[in-house]
Amino acid sequence: MPVTVEFTNIIERPLSKVFDFFARNHVRNHPRWDPDIKLEATSDAPIGVGTIIRRVNSRSGTPVEGTMEVVEFEPDRVMGVLIHDGPVEMRGRVQFEAVTESRTRLITTIEIPGADESQFDRAAMMRGLERSALNQRQLMEAEL
Repeated sequence: MPVTVEFTNIIERPLSKVFDFFARNHVRNHPRWDPDIKLEATSDAPIGVGTIIRRVNSRSGTPVEGTMEVVEFEPDRVMGVLIHDGPVEMRGRVQFEAVTESRTRLITTIEIPGADESQFDRAAMMRGLERSALNQRQLMEAEL
């Protein structure tokens, strides 16, 4: 049974601006809210289904090279990715919902198919998601 983690974040900015910052400009902005991740676009094309992004994850202290493939992309609704960090596969999905005209909810779901719940550090994953969410909120509310 895969391990699944879900986290919700509220950004005090309009949906379309939040989606642009998070999804359309993901390669530029993701390392800003999560400094353990470095991303590099493999093409100049806009992000969409099929986009492959090179990534280096140094969260464990040792850099792990991998890729991120965009598998779902619906403007102002959802961005889904298939991540390979070395031998580890993860599926990430962020849903974007307008709460009001100037408030957006992001619901992040991470699934790790090969993980075993008994050996998974859920608390560490949640701390990382909370840190990223706080950084996302601060960046977007300051810049958008």
